[in-house]
Amino acid sequence: MGNRGPTLEDVAREAGVSRATVSRVVNGVRNVAPEIQRAVREAIDRTGYTPNQAARSLVTRRTGAVALVLSATGGSFTARLFSDPFFGRVVDGVLPVLRERAVQPVLLVAESEPARAQLVDYLRRGGADGALVVPLDEDDPLPGMLVAAGLPTVLFGSPGAGVGYGWVDLDNAAGARLAAERLWTSGRRRPATIAAPVTAPAARARLDGFTAALTARGVTDVPVEHGLFTEESGREAMARLWRRDPGIDGVFAANDLMARGACRFLAERGVAVPDRVAVIGFDDSVAARAAAPPLTTVRQPVEEMASAMTRLLLARLDAGTPETGSRVFEPVLVVRESA
Repeated sequence: MGNRGPTLEDVAREAGVSRATVSRVVNGVRNVAPEIQRAVREAIDRTGYTPNQAARSLVTRRTGAVALVLSATGGSFTARLFSDPFFGRVVDGVLPVLRERAVQPVLLVAESEPARAQLVDYLRRGGADGALVVPLDEDDPLPGMLVAAGLPTVLFGSPGAGVGYGWVDLDNAAGARLAAERLWTSGRRRPATIAAPVTAPAARARLDGFTAALTARGVTDVPVEHGLFTEESGREAMARLWRRDPGIDGVFAANDLMARGACRFLAERGVAVPDRVAVIGFDDSVAARAAAPPLTTVRQPVEEMASAMTRLLLARLDAGTPETGSRVFEPVLVVRESA
């Protein structure tokens, strides 16, 4: 090959196929037999061929990039972004799927109206082929703005009545019912909850699922305080609950960080967990395993959900149609030492 880089012709000779066949494989055309695709990809590996992305984009009208968008309407959320393991788990689920397809991730953050407008303009001008959106607020206008701009969009979380999005979600109400049932069957008769922020997409489902399960067992007055998904907000919410009713014997927190905060407050007061008060979290993140004591929690398979979200978007891009898909995951109770 001399000093020149390997070409499509080199790959074609190595694979024993035509140049046109190599081009179809490189450009992701779907009507190529799997065994031929495999032979071409192996030839690409052996020759070290690297597709010309600019030329490829002219053929496929694809940039080879997907935007991972973290969006909120309530101002800056930088502190939560770097403290909550949820976001890292989303990235861990997205990246391997994109790598399988040699698609590059573009991480974007939209925390204000100007940031949202700038982000939509960037993507409309070809910044990425589609968007994976993780909205932190249920009334976030960004997904609708992306769809209106003609960009394929898949959400982490159900959009409710939204039209035009693909999405993945957890059955959050069912997860909260698992927590309520665990507290009830362990003999807790004065339970309380530290709920998610009222604007969070899953907040209502987790709160309603928990209280409905207890109402069915005759508990109609469940003390509720709201946190902000952070450990310190969980500690403060637990302090407010304790002032209201120091007879509380069980607490369900809407995420593991807030559950850890509740355990901190109880430890500071010399209240034994779980002997005196049982505590259950939500997510089954690294925060649950690192808590003292380790948290009983509702597992949300964030990595699997993020992978499914990515596959939904890539399938939509491959099909070249506006069709959307969705998938709902089932929660699992993970029992450890706190309840």
